[in-house]
Amino acid sequence: MRSLHIIKIGGNVIDNSENLHRFLKDFTALEGDKILVHGGGKVATQLSETLGIEAKLVDGRRITDIETLRVVTMVYGGLINKNIVAQLQRFGTNAIGLTGADGNFIRTKKRPVKTIDYGFVGDIDPTSINPENIGRLLDAGFTPVFCAITHDGEGQLLNTNADTIASALAVALARLYETTLIYCFEKAGVLHDINDEDSIIRDIDPERYRELKEQQIIHSGMLPKLDNAFSAIACGVRSVIIGKSDDLGRLQQKQPFGTRLSN
Repeated sequence: MRSLHIIKIGGNVIDNSENLHRFLKDFTALEGDKILVHGGGKVATQLSETLGIEAKLVDGRRITDIETLRVVTMVYGGLINKNIVAQLQRFGTNAIGLTGADGNFIRTKKRPVKTIDYGFVGDIDPTSINPENIGRLLDAGFTPVFCAITHDGEGQLLNTNADTIASALAVALARLYETTLIYCFEKAGVLHDINDEDSIIRDIDPERYRELKEQQIIHSGMLPKLDNAFSAIACGVRSVIIGKSDDLGRLQQKQPFGTRLSN
C-alpha cells in the first residue's frame, strides 16, 4: 500500500511570506504522495474590514453570513489557494488548487441551528468523501491543495474548518493509502512545558495520553486537537504528527519531527 502525507497549515504559516516560502520548499522536498490543506489566516478578516463587513466570532469560531461567505470564498479559494499553487509550481510540485466542490471531492451539510446560528458553515460526513476520485489525481501526478470551502451538493458553498477537512480526508483515504496526518502549528510539538520548546513529547499512545491529561500536562485548547487525532487513528489513519512548519524538513531527513500520535 502506498504511503500518503496529508498536511494542514494554519495562519502562522499563511500570514508570514517567509514562513510560507520555507514550508513550501520543504513540502516539495517531501517524497511520495501528498495533499496540502489550508485555511485563511488573517487575510479574510482584514479584507472583511476593508469592505466594511464586521467579522463575527463566537469562541474563536467564525459566524459565516452570506457576505462573509463571499469574502472567505474569494480569499480561501482564490487569493491564498492560487498563491500557494503558483509557488508550489515554482518549486517543481505539480499542484492543483481545489475546493470541496471541485470534482465533488468533499460534500458537507450546513450546520443546524442550535443555541448559535453559525450561518453557512459545513459539517463533514466522512462517508461523503470519494477517495477514489482523489486517488485518480494523485495517480496522474497532481498534488491537491484543498482550501476550507466545501459544498452541500445542492449548489451551496460552505465554510468548513480546515483541521476537520484534513482529518476527514485522512480517514477516507486510509482505505487506499497508509495515511499520515500532519498538523503544522506554532509550537514544535506537544510540550511538557509550554514555555520550553525543547520539552517535546515525541510519542503519545492512548494510554500515555490519558496519563498526560490526568497530570494536566495536556489541557485546554490542545484537548480537542488530540481527541480528533486519536479518533482519526481509530478510523484507520496510521499516525498523526503535530509539529512546527519550520521543522518539516526534518521528516524528509529521517530526523525527529514533532509529536507522533499512534496506537
